[in-house]
Parts: sequence; structure tokens; C-alpha cells
Amino acid sequence: MLAINILTSTAAPLDISNIDTDQIIPKQFLKKIERTGYGEFLFFDWRRVQDGPSAGEADASFVLNNPDYAGAKILIAGKNFGCGSSREHAAWALTDFGFLAVIAPSFADIFFSNAGKNGMILVRLSEEDVNLLTHRSAARPGHSITINLEEQTVTDDEGFSAKFEIDPFRKYCLLNGLDDIGLTLRHEAELDVFEKQHDTAFWTMPRSATA
Repeated sequence: MLAINILTSTAAPLDISNIDTDQIIPKQFLKKIERTGYGEFLFFDWRRVQDGPSAGEADASFVLNNPDYAGAKILIAGKNFGCGSSREHAAWALTDFGFLAVIAPSFADIFFSNAGKNGMILVRLSEEDVNLLTHRSAARPGHSITINLEEQTVTDDEGFSAKFEIDPFRKYCLLNGLDDIGLTLRHEAELDVFEKQHDTAFWTMPRSATA
């Protein structure tokens, strides 16, 4: 998992509330067991024209199809982002597409946990602050935002500044690039010692005890 401290990037403004996980990654794309390859299906139904002679083609009106926002690593969204089902694939799709952070007034609890475990910084700001950043990124695609995880601040190139809260344990994991496996491997030496002691104890037990 990528360690993140200071992230500076343009942001894609998606001014919609209650974006659920089925919109983030529709259910028909959940057949893969790998964590990669989901980015092309992110917001699939919104990224493509649904009706008429152009059905299936890229919808030029959708923000992620706008070349001005290509490469943005920050997504700005409305409240209750990631609601709906608990699919971890939603976080996989966002990170596979290239997003490292989402700024919103609020997040669904399960998505918040899944995204954090998959290396995303989720920043809760007031609706007023989110609306301001959304407006600036929509008006000027080159609008640059900086998230400083160590300092827990969000700033931009127009003088905006705000603090955000984050759980200390999740902050530690993000700063050090540790997912659940990485956290376990920090104790690899101790685990090896335990396994060797366990094996030794087993093979030196009286046969009657192992029967």
C-alpha cells in the first residue's frame, strides 16, 4: 500500500449527494477476485450515454470524461458518499482509477472503513467548505488542492485552509503504507519465533499426548 503524507493534486468535482456503492462500481463487475482492473468500470453508468443512438459511448458531460480533469487524484463529492452495500470493490475501483483521496461532508461507515484499509485518505469537511472547493475546481480545472495528512489540513492555491479529523490508528497506517497484511508483517520475526517454538513443542511431546 502506498504511504501518503502530503498529497497535492487537481480535483474532480462530483457535486452529488448519496452516491452509493452500486453507482461507484455496478454489481455486474464484481466477478473478479483481484483488487485491480476495476478502474475502467468506475461510475460506469454515469460515464456512458444510456439511451439513444449514442448509447454506450462516453458521456462528454460527465466530469471524469473531461480531459481537463485527467490525472486528478482527489475527488470532491456530496454528503453520505459510499452509502448502500458494503462491497469493498468500491474502494478498489476508486484507487485503481487513480484517486488517493475523497473530500466530502460525510461518508457511509462501512465504505469509510474499507477505503481507509485500501490506502485512501477520506477527508470530512463542512458542507460550506466542500461547496467552496467544488465550485473552485469546477470553475478552474487547474485548481490545486493539498492534503497534509501529518498536519491534518486541506489547503488550496487560492488561500483556503481547513483542519480535518482522522482516527490516529488510521492516520498511522496511511502515513506508513500499512494495510492489514502490512500490520501483521511488522511482527514477522516474532511470528517466526512462535512458529518454531510451536513446532519444537509439538514434536517433543510424548506420543501418548499426541495420539
